[in-house]
Amino acid sequence: MRFLLALIAASACLCSTGPAAAQQVGQFPFALTREGQMLGAVEGEVASFKGMAYAAPPVGPLRWRPPQLTPEKSSEMRTAYEYAAPCPQPSVSGTSEDCLTLNVFRPFGVDGPLPVMVFIHGGGFVRGTANDPLFDGARLAQAGLIVVTVNYRLGMLGWLGHPALSDGGSGNYGLMDQVAALRWVHDNIAAFGGDPRNVTLFGTGAGATSIALLMLCGEARELFQKAILQSVPGRVRLRSRPDAEASGLQFAATLGKDGADLRAVSVTRLLAAEGKLLAKSPQAFAPSIDGSLVTEDIAAGFAAGHEGRIPLIVGANDDETGFDSEPDIAEALASSGATAEQLYPDLAKSTDVAARFYTDKVFSEPVRLLARLHAASGAPTYRYRFGYVPEARRANPEGGQGRELQFIFGAEGVPGAGILSRRDREVAGRMRAYWINFARSGDPNGPELPRWDAAAGSDRLLLITNDGIASGDDPLAKRLDRLAR
Repeated sequence: MRFLLALIAASACLCSTGPAAAQQVGQFPFALTREGQMLGAVEGEVASFKGMAYAAPPVGPLRWRPPQLTPEKSSEMRTAYEYAAPCPQPSVSGTSEDCLTLNVFRPFGVDGPLPVMVFIHGGGFVRGTANDPLFDGARLAQAGLIVVTVNYRLGMLGWLGHPALSDGGSGNYGLMDQVAALRWVHDNIAAFGGDPRNVTLFGTGAGATSIALLMLCGEARELFQKAILQSVPGRVRLRSRPDAEASGLQFAATLGKDGADLRAVSVTRLLAAEGKLLAKSPQAFAPSIDGSLVTEDIAAGFAAGHEGRIPLIVGANDDETGFDSEPDIAEALASSGATAEQLYPDLAKSTDVAARFYTDKVFSEPVRLLARLHAASGAPTYRYRFGYVPEARRANPEGGQGRELQFIFGAEGVPGAGILSRRDREVAGRMRAYWINFARSGDPNGPELPRWDAAAGSDRLLLITNDGIASGDDPLAKRLDRLAR
């Protein structure tokens, strides 16, 4: 059915006597971008445009270079029915270096200008894709928003530093891609009914880290007006340029190359070498301080007030386990100056202590720090902690980053998102409403929603638990105080 509607829309476009730019977006899934005419598909109440390029394919001589603008505008209409290939990454088939694409979801038949939400996916900077069914933007778009999901270069293709590469071996090509995608949104989103002056970035994990860096980046500051940082490790220490280049030299040595001819190596060989290096150094491919795009760590930048003073939601889940090994956590716990019995008297198992300490040290306390610092700048700041477990999983609850994403996107029955109960859907509806209200106005509050108090001058936060949703003082405040020392 959606393809039939798309064909009908195409006929309407071709039969029109007026210029393409004058067509009223919302009467058919058609948009005139800087690259030319795009024809989307309609399913239910939402029109989607998938797999649209926001930059030229970063292949051949463009590998490990800043993203380049796509070629001149085409006079031919292009279909945007299907997702493009994900960016190359380990253990995923069907990938392609030609992956600098994004997807747009908009309410069908609704006039703009509409608020815009741009999602940056996580995955530790080495995996993930905006094409994941979990990130389908249809449910958010139904509420009257434009949703954009973005692919960017990952792993060694996105973050390799090497003296022989362009730009002094900066390595932050994935972040450059995100800036290029935001420029594309700024230049083109009005063609889809979106408001380029009302753009909210949201993302989790590596996506949230990216957004925090973009808040500190002057090059990106005018391209978005609000931000939502989900599970951001706010105290993470970024690699220096020398460290990034040392990893790059080690990577090239694995291939028997000196760097000058890395652009001629096949992606298959590059991924094999990446896997070997990641096994020894899991953080080998991630953002680094390059002195231009990235000039400081996130916490230091926020402490100095260098971030854009925009409305912010920041928070984490109550269980973010899934990264560090238990021995590493035990060492960090010992260095904290407190014992496990002092911090977690109700936990007996060492694995439970490790999980709780990791969450508190890497996410909960740094999230509180960023909320305090940003609120002190005078910008509207809202903090949350998500601890709700779907009813079907409570007998065997699963931790890990990203548990809130199903509730925000409203996905069900796809990998990473099971079927929700009636109560689960009520919680999901409220979570989604907070995010939607914030995207519209910078304030998550709205009718029939529990009040979400701003974080200014206090440790207030919104707690989302199995018992309900309510603002309150942080019950973990004393423990986080100890971990902040």
